[in-house]
Order: sequence, then C-alpha cells, then structure tokens
Amino acid sequence: MARKAKRDLTIEQKLARGPIDLPFLALVMLLTGVGLITLLSASFPSAMYNLSPNVTDTGGDPLYYFIRQARFAALGVVAMFIISRIDYQQFRWMSVFVLGASIVLMLLVLTPLGRSGGGVTRWIKLGPIRFQPSEIAKVGIILYFAAGLSKRNSQLGPPLEKKWNRRTLLGRTCERLDRIGFLELLPYGAALVAVLGVIALQKHMSAMVLVVMGAGAVLFAAGIRLGWFAAGGALVGAALWFIITQTDYMKARIDIWHDPSVDPLGNGYQPLQGRIAIGSGGLLGVGLGNSRQKYMFLPEEHNDYIFSIWCEEMGLVGAVVLMALFALLIIRGFWLALHARDRFGTLLIVGIMSLFAFQVFFNIGVVTGFLPPTGISLPFFSYGGTALMITLGEMGIVLSVSRQIAAPKAE
Repeated sequence: MARKAKRDLTIEQKLARGPIDLPFLALVMLLTGVGLITLLSASFPSAMYNLSPNVTDTGGDPLYYFIRQARFAALGVVAMFIISRIDYQQFRWMSVFVLGASIVLMLLVLTPLGRSGGGVTRWIKLGPIRFQPSEIAKVGIILYFAAGLSKRNSQLGPPLEKKWNRRTLLGRTCERLDRIGFLELLPYGAALVAVLGVIALQKHMSAMVLVVMGAGAVLFAAGIRLGWFAAGGALVGAALWFIITQTDYMKARIDIWHDPSVDPLGNGYQPLQGRIAIGSGGLLGVGLGNSRQKYMFLPEEHNDYIFSIWCEEMGLVGAVVLMALFALLIIRGFWLALHARDRFGTLLIVGIMSLFAFQVFFNIGVVTGFLPPTGISLPFFSYGGTALMITLGEMGIVLSVSRQIAAPKAE
C-alpha cells in the first residue's frame, strides 16, 4: 500500500519532497546555535540582577533569557522543517491572508491589547505570547509582492490600443498610465502604503525602512523599470528628510549619531558604551563569557547591542568570522534564488534574503557608529523569541523553494 501511495503522488507533491539545501541549512543551524551561546553570555548579568523588573521580571534567574530563547529556537527549528515540507506554491494564496492578518494585528497594537517597551507601543499580547506584528508584516508584504509579480508577464494582456478606448479622455489617460507601468504597480503601491501607514502610527521608523527595502528588492528582481526606483527613492528620501527635520526625537538621534559625547550620560550613553565594548575586544577578544561591559555598563547588551558584546569577547577576528557566516548564508540564499524552479520561488528568496541582509547591515552599522540608531535587532542573536521564530520560518520558506531546484524551470 505504501508503494502504491508513493506512486500516486502528483508531480508537485514529489517535487515538494525533494532534498533540502544542506549548506543553507547548516549555516542556519550554526548561526542559531552560536546566537544562543552569545545570548547566554551577554544576558546572564542583567537577568541575575533583574535590571528591568517593570519590563521583564527575571526573578534573579541568570538563565532566564537563555531558557526562553532556547525554547523559541526549538519551536522555530520545528516550524522551519514543517514549512520546508510545504510546496511553496501554496504560499501564493496564503499571501493575501498573511498580509491582511498582519495589518489587523498591527491595528490591535493601538488598542488596550497593545504593550509598551522602551517608551514606545509596538507589541501585542495574545495570551502568553508577546510579539511585534510588524515582524509578520515584513514577511506578508514579500509574499504578496512575490505572488503577484511572478505572474506579471501573463497579466500584461493584449496590446494597449485594444485595452482602452482612445476616444475618451479617461481611456487615453489610462493608456498612458498603463504604458509607463503605473497601473500595474497600483495594487502593490496601495498595499505598501496601507502597511506603512499602520506602522507609522506606531512610530516604528526601522520597521518602515525594512518593509520598503524588502518590497523594493522584490520589485527590482521582478524587472520593474528603474525609473520607478528613482521616483520611489526620491519620495522616500523626501519623507525621511521631513521626518528627521520636523521631529525632535529624530533630530536628537541624528545629533547623537554625529557625536555621542554631547550627551554622554543620556542618549549618547549606549552608543559610547557599545564602542568601548568593541574597542576593548582588541584582536582576539577577552574570551567568551568574560565581557566587562555587560555588567550594567552597556544597556540592551542582550538585544540590539549584542554584537558589541560579541566583539568584546571574540575580538576583531571573531567579528570578521561572524560577518563571514552571515555573508555566506546570504550568498547561498541568492544562489538558491538564481536556481529556483520558477519566478515565484526566485522572488520569494530574493525578498526574504534581502530583508535578512538589510537587518544584519543596519544592526552592525548602528552598533559600530556607521549608521544612526534604528532599533533593529541582529537576526539569530538578539533576544526576542517570536522574532527568532519568524526568522526561522523565513528560512523554512527558502528551504521549501530549495527542494524543487533540481526540477526543470517553469515560468
């Protein structure tokens, strides 16, 4: 019976059961393991001294953050393998529901279900789970864009002159807009504006930047005209300039970025302590577990600034090795995108790996002082169980696409 059932599988089912990409999987598991070890080293002082009881009451347990992160990592790895077994074509119809659910959840942040942290309200608590819905929105926008743009060649329809009535003003206007690609981009622009609008209500600039970057990567890979990127870049640049110059909060961040010493005991304290940690590591570091800055000197040492602790303990050599591991994972991901069976698989991986690459770049850039503070965490390393699970889920999508790489390409 088992053999007969195996023979009765459809071609799609047989493809979905192909082998996953082992180099990519090995890099994901390696980074997950190293991230957990680093989190244990970075977090046990603040957990032991219970430095933030109003936010997280650790009860003085030095393993508090590590145990919780390890549980989410285990769940995330299981979820990654389950997702990798799903035929990634199923993500086409799921995309609308994931995007819609993320918008609804982000709106719930503005209700009594919303939770605050660090002076901002970006989390939602459903039962024992506390998470940022914007993390789901990042994935949702990539799924939605990839699902739609993967069909763009077949959706262009008949020649322009047969689509619009050129005798009317409306018809001629629509023809011009269609010729420059505006009408094709309209539904994607509407979805992006809706997501960005809800995130803006949370005053979450870093999430807005990542959503735009992920969407832009999918659009670029789909072959959208470069003129639209120039126009979009100008629009985003103007919006950022307005926000930076018209809000005291962003002005203060830019001033601190230029010179943290102007407020060494206030807003500049964290950047300064982070750089002291990096400099203290020297070439080979002070040794795993031996960081001094994590002992109540560096705030968020187990979160946004965990890379500083890694540099202090592992030195310049360790920092280069870690960045090389991230680079290898990203490069391998794009290699899988180039060899994906169809355009949908390619766009999925490009969006996910671009989002991942931007997160790594922005976090390390902020910690080293190359970029202004953004509040973006370091994937696989920063504390945050649901964020780790979502990252592993994204890796599961990439692995799902990799199962069908050996098959002939299809459009």
